[in-house]
Amino acid sequence: VGRSISINGNTSCSFLFIGMDQLTVLFLLSFCCDFSFTIVSEQEECNMKVIIKRELKSYFKNPIYYVGILLIFFEVFQILQPYLKLHYWENDAQVEAAKLKHINDADVMNGYLPSTEKERIEIALPEICRDMNEALGVSKEETDKMAELFQKDGYSEKEIMNYLMKHYDYIKVDYYFQEAELRQGTAEEVNAYIDKKFTSMRYSEYVGRKFADFAGLFFVFFSSVLMAFLFLQDTRKNMYELLHTKPVSAWKYVTGKIVGGFTALLLPLAAMTAVFTLLCIKNGIEQGFPVAVWDLFAADVLYILPNLLMVICVYALTALLFKNPLPAAPLLILYMVYSNMGSIGPDGTYGYYGRPL
Repeated sequence: VGRSISINGNTSCSFLFIGMDQLTVLFLLSFCCDFSFTIVSEQEECNMKVIIKRELKSYFKNPIYYVGILLIFFEVFQILQPYLKLHYWENDAQVEAAKLKHINDADVMNGYLPSTEKERIEIALPEICRDMNEALGVSKEETDKMAELFQKDGYSEKEIMNYLMKHYDYIKVDYYFQEAELRQGTAEEVNAYIDKKFTSMRYSEYVGRKFADFAGLFFVFFSSVLMAFLFLQDTRKNMYELLHTKPVSAWKYVTGKIVGGFTALLLPLAAMTAVFTLLCIKNGIEQGFPVAVWDLFAADVLYILPNLLMVICVYALTALLFKNPLPAAPLLILYMVYSNMGSIGPDGTYGYYGRPL
């Protein structure tokens, strides 16, 4: 390939490099010559499109890229599968057959409904009394009188917790109330709840939020690992200086790298979203639920893409400031763990709440 080379801005000469790409030539000249140079291709100029294509090719040739995407798809499918099979219940026996031993992951597709405070107290009190009999040695007569007092005087959850803490130093009340947050309903109750739920939002919107929760989490962790290598090659010894000799401006190069990395994540996310959209619409039409094609894609735009762009920009900024993107990797992963940890909310209950940076 013929190249025109300008040495120190003064001498211009032509070389014929056979079987070598432009980057190889740069390395050879950097070791053999003690001067700066620029290269202009006779066939095409190095522009942003070339940078984006080169970045995409590097990811498409990486087997880790495909392994990560397949793992994400498998995990998201396993989690969303029950939501994609949501249906109306035919009778109470069908609901009873779906009863779970542990209700931590229970939802309406298992025949469970959110319980009111009164229902939570009714469900939790027998378990609290049983545990106090076994763990604290409190007599059954005493716990029966105590439960009768709570129900007769209309104690709230908080009042029950304070009472048991004050008189028995018993701290497991909140656990049993959390276990009673869901109750198994009848077929009529569950169907009515589904109808009420889908008057305020479409079925596809409901699935879209679940998809954004889980796919967003996996994609952000995946991007935190994958995008650590986005600028790693550019910050190696000799490479950083050589990049300044290319006939492309700094902002175009950095923007091209960011766009290339972002596109490498956007393409599998779009394909995955399309697959789950089809599955969602198929079940929605079969069950008569309201659906729309754009709901899952809208969830991507609102919840997932901004996080992916944030990860890439953090790596780019770190690479520009420190000439090494890797210091940002542990910080991003720690932030992802922190932002998805449970905490005590304003009402004093344990749950998962959005956290600021």
